[in-house]
Amino acid sequence: MAWLDEIAFDERGLVPVIAQDATTQRVLMVAWANREALEETRASGQAVYFSRSRSRLWRKGEESGHRQRVSEIRLDCDGDVVLYAVAAEGGVSCHTGRESCFFRRLEGADWSIVDPVLEDPELVYRK
Repeated sequence: MAWLDEIAFDERGLVPVIAQDATTQRVLMVAWANREALEETRASGQAVYFSRSRSRLWRKGEESGHRQRVSEIRLDCDGDVVLYAVAAEGGVSCHTGRESCFFRRLEGADWSIVDPVLEDPELVYRK
């Protein structure tokens, strides 16, 4: 597929993917994808990533139900970062139960938690 050939994958065959809320433009999370994950995302319209810890495809929401519907896929100027514009089902994208993985803000020399937990992760994720 020609569009995949324009992506600069790293030595492991992966590229970072930013998931951004298509409406608010808020960055929800950063993950990784390989060619197969990107192909499946394009074909299904659902966000698919590659889990480095599990060494397999990760279909966002497969355990939690918090799927991400992808409305647009973009590639940065260097071809080495992909962006998914998404609608996050249930409003949660982070495994901590928050809307975004970026819930800590630097205040002075300390990190402060600035976003609430929307859903108890213990009730959502299987061990």
